[in-house]
Amino acid sequence: MTDLSKQPAIAVPDILALDTILPDEPLLMMGAGPVPIPDRVAKANSIVINHLGGTMTRVIEQVKSMSRYVFQTRSEWVMGVAGPGSAAMEMAICNLVIPESKVLSICNGFFSNRMAEMARRCGGQVIEVSIMGNVAARVDDIRSILEKERPAVLTLVQGETSNTVYNRYLKEITALAKEYGCLVIVDAICTLSTMPLEMDNWGIDAIISGGQKGLSSIPGVSLLAFSEQAWLHIQRREQAVVQWCLDAKLASNFWHHSGYHYTAPVSGILALHEALRLVCEETLPVRFARHQRCSMAMQNGIQAMGLSLFVAQESRLNSVVGISLPEGLTSAEICSHISRIYQVEIAGSFGQPIVRIGQMGEQCRVHNLFRALHALGSTMRDLGVAVDLPSGMAEMESLLQNAPVT
Repeated sequence: MTDLSKQPAIAVPDILALDTILPDEPLLMMGAGPVPIPDRVAKANSIVINHLGGTMTRVIEQVKSMSRYVFQTRSEWVMGVAGPGSAAMEMAICNLVIPESKVLSICNGFFSNRMAEMARRCGGQVIEVSIMGNVAARVDDIRSILEKERPAVLTLVQGETSNTVYNRYLKEITALAKEYGCLVIVDAICTLSTMPLEMDNWGIDAIISGGQKGLSSIPGVSLLAFSEQAWLHIQRREQAVVQWCLDAKLASNFWHHSGYHYTAPVSGILALHEALRLVCEETLPVRFARHQRCSMAMQNGIQAMGLSLFVAQESRLNSVVGISLPEGLTSAEICSHISRIYQVEIAGSFGQPIVRIGQMGEQCRVHNLFRALHALGSTMRDLGVAVDLPSGMAEMESLLQNAPVT
């Protein structure tokens, strides 16, 4: 056994200051998240207060009220999660999936597959419906499976960021699932506040979202809403939730009773408060229209430049758009070049031959769109791809001029 007392002392590491690590010019974040944050959100994130005091109680009440508007729900059971959107995803699943119960997971990409894996780890008997071909899931894809398997829970994403597929028939699929008594969990991590989503009217039982995408808040604090039916299911379950930190009943002590669960990420909650307040000030209809106009302008500009979009229009996600790789190039080459030379960050993917550009929250501002599209076109030219950059820029400008955005 090693005698630790005889080991040499550990030397103080040679650490660089952040100023010497970060680029001189801040990178414009135009990937699949995180996104740029407004000054009000950044300022709020610099504040620390007592996580159990009266001020925090007032903040939490407003966060829940604004979240109900964004989720479009009257359910009382809105709460935050100290973690990424995946933590909110796991909280929804581990509280609603009873061990040995059947879970139908509609999988058309990396993140919908993640939901299936989480349900499996919670002890659920997972039936996966794999939707191939980068298209939206349709009601006919699952009707017979619901009839045969009678699952207790159904999971799906509204926007599959990994391959930029939009499940546009979510409302119809949810309605069908409710006919079979299913609890429905929806991943809206990249779509909340960027496109219509109506929790109550569509009959959704749990919606999860991250702060760092459409809401334009910081990474690491997420939102989750349970329907009244889902909450009753949680109250009635006999097996304790294995994940103590993600036990919704324990979390409700903080989010609904001003009590202690764990030390809350107060700065992140304050940032989320300001992000939600900006959404409420803009209003959802105006925000949806802004995102739609910006995304269509970007999409048309990319195509006018001579590049191809990965997903057909019917199934294409507006929050994150996938661009097919030109022959001979890798996503790593494109992402590295555009970041190093033009200080714009875009994203690769999870095994798909694409690069991705986000149009979420603060990304959807005119100056960001022009800079990102110009950087993309310039990168392609630098790397030997024949693109018509002037035509792409002109097409985007024409669409934005006809429908001006802020």
